[in-house]
This record gives sequence, C-alpha cells and structure tokens, in this order.
Amino acid sequence: MTNLRSGVLAAGIALTLVIGAGCARASETVGLRFTVAEGLNSNEFVRAGPVAAHPVLRSGREPRLVVAFPAGDSGVGVWFAPLSDPASWTVTKASQPLREHDSQGRALFGATFEATIAAPELVLKQAILSSIRVLRDFDSNGTVPPEVLVAPRISADKLDWSRDRIDGAPGYHLTVTVTEGSVRPDGTALAAGADGRIGLRISASTGDTPLTPLPGSELLNGTQRRLPAAENTLTYLSYREKFLAGSWHFDTYFGRDTLIALQLLMPVLTPAALDAGFDSVLTRLSPEGLVAHEESISEHAVLQHRRQDGTSSAAPTYDYSMIDETYLLAPVLAAYLLDDLAGAAHAREYFRADPRRTTALVTNLRRVVATAAAFARDPRYTNLIGLPTGKAAGQWRDSADGLAGGRYPYDVNCVLVPAALEAAARLAGSGLLDLDDAARAALAPAAGDAKIWRSEATRLFAVTESNTDAAQAITDYAAEVGVRPDDALAALGPNPFAFHAIALDADGRPIPLLHSDEVFDLLFGSPTPEALTREIAAMAAPFPLGLRTGAGLLVANPVFADPGVRQRITAHDYHGTVIWSWVQAAFAAGLNRQLARTDLSDTLRDQLTTARKALWQSINAAASILNSELWSWTYRDGAYRPVAFGAGTADVTESDAAQLWSTAYLAITPP
Repeated sequence: MTNLRSGVLAAGIALTLVIGAGCARASETVGLRFTVAEGLNSNEFVRAGPVAAHPVLRSGREPRLVVAFPAGDSGVGVWFAPLSDPASWTVTKASQPLREHDSQGRALFGATFEATIAAPELVLKQAILSSIRVLRDFDSNGTVPPEVLVAPRISADKLDWSRDRIDGAPGYHLTVTVTEGSVRPDGTALAAGADGRIGLRISASTGDTPLTPLPGSELLNGTQRRLPAAENTLTYLSYREKFLAGSWHFDTYFGRDTLIALQLLMPVLTPAALDAGFDSVLTRLSPEGLVAHEESISEHAVLQHRRQDGTSSAAPTYDYSMIDETYLLAPVLAAYLLDDLAGAAHAREYFRADPRRTTALVTNLRRVVATAAAFARDPRYTNLIGLPTGKAAGQWRDSADGLAGGRYPYDVNCVLVPAALEAAARLAGSGLLDLDDAARAALAPAAGDAKIWRSEATRLFAVTESNTDAAQAITDYAAEVGVRPDDALAALGPNPFAFHAIALDADGRPIPLLHSDEVFDLLFGSPTPEALTREIAAMAAPFPLGLRTGAGLLVANPVFADPGVRQRITAHDYHGTVIWSWVQAAFAAGLNRQLARTDLSDTLRDQLTTARKALWQSINAAASILNSELWSWTYRDGAYRPVAFGAGTADVTESDAAQLWSTAYLAITPP
C-alpha cells in the first residue's frame, strides 16, 4: 500500500450548487457541480481543472457507494451487506474537488464529500478500486478479478484502501472516515452512533491521466435550448479526447453513443466539438474499417492483456463486435459535412487539416460497400447483415433478449446499410476525398446498391396481423400487464395492422415484436408516403397496440409475440417495455425532418403532426429524468407514470443518471 497526503482543491475555485431542481450551472472558468436524485440513487457530479468525479450513493436494502472518474474510466466503490430494513443516504456536505499524492509523489485527483445513513450497522461486503468496468461487473454478477483486491488499513474511525495500478502506474485511493458512529475493531462493519445514524466522510481519487474538458464556449454554439440540466450533463461528459457515453456505468468512449449523439446534437454543437467527436470514432477504426463499440483502457486494458498475451501492457483494446456502428459513421458524417451549413463550410479544411481522416473514412466506406454487395446481387435473407455466430446481441439493443432471439436486425438491414451506401456515394462524389482509382472503383456501386437494399430488405421484415387476431392479442396482453385496452382497441380500426419485425431469426422468419427502430428511417431515410404512414401508425398508436404511453415512447412491445418472448420483454428489462430518452429525442427529430418534406399529403402531414404533439406530451411528462439513460413505468387509475429504472427489485440493472445521447433535447425544439 502507498501512503498518501491530501488537500481539498480550494484556492481559486468557487463552484455553484443549486438544490431543489436537482441540477446547477457553474461558470466554465471555475468548474461544474450538480446533483441528480433518481430512484434509489443520489448522484453528485463535480468537475474542476484536472478533477472530474461522480459520487453515487445508493439507498435501499443494499446500500452502496461508488465514485466514478472519467480519467481512465476508473472508480472506487464499497458494497454493503443487505439490511433488514431499507435505509437512505443523505449528503450532508457536497462534493469538493480533491488533489492527493501517493508515496512516490505522483498526483491523484478525485473528490471528497460527507453523508449519513439511518442504519444501525453497515457490514462491508466488498470494496473495489479499479476500472469502472470491473466495478460494474461486480455490481451485476458479483465477480471481481482477485488481483485488483486490496485490504484496508483499519483505525479507530477510518478504513483506508490504496494501491498502485497492477502495472505499477499511479493507482487509486479510498478513505471512509466515520464522523458519527464507530468502526468495528476488525474493520468488517460500521456501527451507528447514539442517534441511530452513521456519518461518513468519503475521499476518493484516481491516478489515471485526467481528460481535457471541452468548455461551454467550445462545446455549444449558443443556439441550444435553455435546459440547464441537459447542459450540465453534456458538459460533464464532453472532452477533447472523446465524449463519454454515460455515468457511472459508461465513463468512456462508445462508438454508437457518440455517433447518435452527434447526429441529434449537431445543430447546437460547435465545429470543434463535432470534430472532436468524429475524430474519436475515426482514430479507433479497425484496419478493416470497423467502428469500435467500446474501448478497454487503463487497468481494464492491463487485465485484458494479461489474459490474452501475458503482458502487462496498458495499450487500449477495442471491441468491434457490434454490427450497427460501422454503418452509422457515413450517414452521420455526411449529414455534418454535406448537409449542415457550418459543417459544409468547414468540410474541406476538416480533411485538409489531417489526411488521416480521409484514409480512415475511405477504409470505412469501402467496408460498407463490400459487405453490402452480396445482398445487392442476390437479395435473400442469408445475404443480410447478421449477428456474429453465437452472439445474441450486436446493435443498440445489446442485451441478451434485446432482439428476442433475432439474428438479422431491422435497423441495420432496412435503414443503416442503405443509408451508409447512400452516404458513401455522396461523399465519394463530393470532391472532399482524395480518392485513388481503386477507391473510386470500390465505391462506384454504392448508389445503385442502396436502391436495392431500400426496396428489397424491408419486404423481408413485413408483419401483418388481421383485425380479429390483433384485437384478441391486445385484450389478452393488456390483462397480462395490467393496463386497460380501450384506447388501443379504438386505435386498431377495421383494417389489418402492419409493422416491421424487430429482426429475422436464423431461418429468416420475422419476429413479431413491435419496436421503436423505425426512428432510424425517420432520421436517415425518405420513406414513401405509404411506408411513412405505416411506420408512424405502429409507433404512435397507444400501448398495448403501439408504443405510446403517458410515461414515454416504449422501445418494444411484445403484444403479438409468443409467451416466451413476452416473459423476456417486460418493464423490468433493459430493452423491454421501457422508455429510452434518446429514442424519444430521435423520434421528435425524425418527425421534424419528415415534416420538412414537400411531397406529403395534408392527411399524412396531419398524422405526423398529431403524433408529434402526443410525443411531446409524453416527453414533458418525464421532464425530470430526460437526461437519464432510460426509465420504466407504472399504471394506476388509468394513467401511466414514469418510474426510475433500477428502483424496483425486479429491474435487471439501474439507469445512468447522466447519459450523452439523452441530452439531445438541447437541439430539438417542441412544436
């Protein structure tokens, strides 16, 4: 263990905290601090100079404290044994930035704060100082690599954990000082004081290299909506090196999250911020042009290298297993450099400033065209883009049951592949890229192949339910989940109900799960009026026919699926009948995009306008948690109400309180 000396970073730093609204805005010159209370979690975010830290205190029967750091995607945490009665944390002294040095004089940065909990005793279950990925694995499945564990130093009022990173680099430090109550002599528990409360002072820090913040003037261009909570969240997650997907679980680069966030936030981001986001994607491409899904850095990278090659290298490694992200890059980059006014003015300089951008992008575009060729020549389901063999997930619904057992996802094959082909053709013909003859030849089929994908892939996913069968399914499923079917039955009408399957199974059969992935077509496609009518009808219809509830737009609805699927697609599942904030934002942006068309009938425009109005009613109903990752719902007295995901014991995990793509409402104005 290393000995440490510490001090709060106070000189010259005055952070503003506003209590009540759950958020605050601080001057970018002095830092940022804000709070978010959500479900069982109390979240504090602090950023000042080299410090960025996110303390999370979880109340309930299984209390926990975690401090997550964007630096190195690192963190520290203590889990306590289950209590007989639930208990709640109260923060009594807000987080302050902290600077420490280890025994070798190496700098550590973190935060210190104080809290109390009304519990007679807290029995320590496990303390972990390591990568956030190690912490989140323990939180979900109880496993932890033994080499990262360290015992605390125990004193009369303190438990102190510290260690170097396992490769000898500056490591981690966590001190829990009891200010009310006592420490059991063997260090296994904390006991309450005479008033029945345990008071703690927590100091936590990491030695991983701090990221470089993108301050507000270089992040937002001034046209954004005035949403202080969203600005705080976006500011905390934005750095020159990369945008963080979310905190506390995903405090690092994720390709899909970055690209979707850039697409939705594009109107309000500065060119510097957009360049930083696209560069983070391009610099992480594989040699074959694949977009990286997630990165393994710092101690998690060391752990991976030890298992894979026997070294203790900290060189980053990247996960390229997702199939959607590779087809997202071109449409989003084309939207920026070809369609956005500021981006188009900046486009030539973007590529001229760093030729590696062109090289990387062309590699990706060639990958897109090459992998789409088989279906364009022979449009059958076996030539679609499928999940890797043995994988249950491979696009944004990346939980085990997110695709209900599907192999060929709708969003990838019906929207993203043709959109990527169209973007490849446009970028190749823009004159922005310095293409050699081989690259021109490789990209030449893109436009023609896109038309084949647009016309042929979608028909494979078509599902139609007769009016009679649909009405029975609605009635049965409504009883199953405890909601009234009246509005859904009224919306059904006399005609068959048509929608696109969420995926095809390994034998090419459509899986009849209603889903929200039509939002990709609204964002990146130009569906025919007939197709647009069907897409909006399916998504905007009231649950349990469609996806609309008073708590938000659901991302899935298994009303027409078999009972086995319905048991795995519930309001407690990560990609079940729950609401993801970014999907609602994408629906709103997509509706705006489609309404800007000039080829729609008045009847269809009315349908889109009505859907948009209902969507914003749902968005406003959950305004207090819009920056969160996702949420669930309850149904009482004929009304849907949003509920924090993770607050229920049946929920499979908990939602992040700060999620990058959930800040998209900064760029989307209500009608």
